[in-house]
Amino acid sequence: MKFRYADMSRRAALSAAALAAMATLTGCGGAAPAVATGDMALGAAEGASKVTVIEYASVTCPHCAEWQKETWPAFKARYVDTNKVRYVFRELRTGPVPVAAAGFTIARCAGSDKYFDVVHKLMADIEGLHSADPRSTLFRIGNEAGLSNSQIEACIKDPENLKASDERDRAAIAAGITGTPTFLVNGVQVLTPGSSSGASLADLSTAIDAELAK
Repeated sequence: MKFRYADMSRRAALSAAALAAMATLTGCGGAAPAVATGDMALGAAEGASKVTVIEYASVTCPHCAEWQKETWPAFKARYVDTNKVRYVFRELRTGPVPVAAAGFTIARCAGSDKYFDVVHKLMADIEGLHSADPRSTLFRIGNEAGLSNSQIEACIKDPENLKASDERDRAAIAAGITGTPTFLVNGVQVLTPGSSSGASLADLSTAIDAELAK
């Protein structure tokens, strides 16, 4: 069966229209609750740390991919691997929205234990996702996660998966998030002026360490 992104266009358009109504996604946002439907998390268990760091991001967002490459390894080593913080990842799809929808859905269908591996691999191949043939990148990474082509097709086209993805976008927008990547430390947004790839490790550390010291 040939996969066509047009198969997702009706539901994806709902998110695309919502995002278009906002400012162009760049990197500003607002506070959000500590728990939301569909949260994916690493680090400390819920309630086991004084600090929750929330990142809103998209697998098709070049700025998110840049943060993932440049800042994530050090941030993970300092705060996530040590369980100093609970790191929560929230999806907010950016253009091309059908590709972002497919990527996030594949990550979830791969299983919670493989979710972050898939998301990180997708971001690492951001050029492939923005190429004329993003399907090959999506299916290759899905295959690497143990999914067959038929499983990937079914996962992407499942109306319930697409509905859930739409709802996560709406929840992010309702929370005041207008761009990716957006970082919140205990509900307060952390910004690095002049940065095109989100909050710097230095600014995140300042906010996190202040909360840990309370």
